[in-house]
Amino acid sequence: MVASWLLVAVVYAAFISLGLPDGATGVAWPAMRATLAQPLEALGLVSLVGTIGSALSGFASGRVLARLGTPKVVLISGLLTGSALLGFGLAPGYLFVVLLALPLGFGAGSVDAGLNHYAAERWSSRRMNWLHASWGIGATLGPLAMTAAIAAGSGGQGWRAGYLAIGAAQLALAFVFLLTLGLWDKAPPVSRAGEGGGAPGAPRKLVPGTRGARLAGILAPATYALYAGCEVGLGSWAASVMRDGRGFDATVAGSIVALYFGSITAGRVVSGLVADRIGNRRMVRLGLATAAVGVALFSLPLGPIAAAAGLALAGFGYAPVYPCLMHETPRRFDPETTRKVVGRQVASAYLGGMVLPPALGLAAGWLGAGAVGPGVLAYIALMSVAVLALDRLT
Repeated sequence: MVASWLLVAVVYAAFISLGLPDGATGVAWPAMRATLAQPLEALGLVSLVGTIGSALSGFASGRVLARLGTPKVVLISGLLTGSALLGFGLAPGYLFVVLLALPLGFGAGSVDAGLNHYAAERWSSRRMNWLHASWGIGATLGPLAMTAAIAAGSGGQGWRAGYLAIGAAQLALAFVFLLTLGLWDKAPPVSRAGEGGGAPGAPRKLVPGTRGARLAGILAPATYALYAGCEVGLGSWAASVMRDGRGFDATVAGSIVALYFGSITAGRVVSGLVADRIGNRRMVRLGLATAAVGVALFSLPLGPIAAAAGLALAGFGYAPVYPCLMHETPRRFDPETTRKVVGRQVASAYLGGMVLPPALGLAAGWLGAGAVGPGVLAYIALMSVAVLALDRLT
């Protein structure tokens, strides 16, 4: 029993560590670019290289997990990300940061896919939702840690200490992974009887190689690309909509966006309390419907209170979608296919987050900031169609 809870704590800590650099880089970049003599937009190349690394490792994770197993993949990935973050802190120039973004992305994508597959196979939907809430904790702590390091630093070099601290924490966690390698296989697969949001009878897994299995193998990753477009797109452009489109004060707009991300984390904590009872599929449908209402409210040209309520509702609706869809994957596919599909879903989320939010920006440039809300609603509609089709196949 003690070993089981220890492993839960380790896996949650791993997901917290996954979120740390995601939130810290944006905070560090103004000081980094001054030190490295780079323009503001140079961060784009760093982000692009990191995203490509994460997507590639996600697509390859099925084979890697089958060969090495989740514990070793997580251990190696922790060493990789920790070393890359230490390299960020010691980098003598911009080119080194760009190059180091690739192993950082590789490690992050592998941890993401490996832990999602492990949790989907062995844990309840409750723990899966709380696992993703842990990422939100890391994404919140990362900016705070980097802000403190920059404030305590001198000569504009505080960001280096911030990356060194985060990198050291990642390597310390990798050492914990090494000490707990023997615990991972002791957790039994979760019982899935009765899950699925009320589908009659036992869940029907797709037969590998059939037309339905191939179609589902396309739809499942597509839902994750669209989800990333919804969540990241709204978070990326909401402040611009409020400031440029509605004239909100910068502080007000920033506070409302922070509320949006906070509501996703809080929503996953709450979702974990009810997900096992309601079922993954109902949680996803309720989440998408709630998010659509929230985005529609945000899209109306009203005041700050309505905008805050809309974004909070959207974040709360998004909260269960990613973890519940992931937890449902082993119900849809055989074990070997599940390993591959989980990796493709993680990779597609990275790619969707890279491609779809800029498309909203282009729409805003052509049609005005008010086009962002309807664009996100279109993504939600497409995702809802894909999810319903995926459910019908199983």
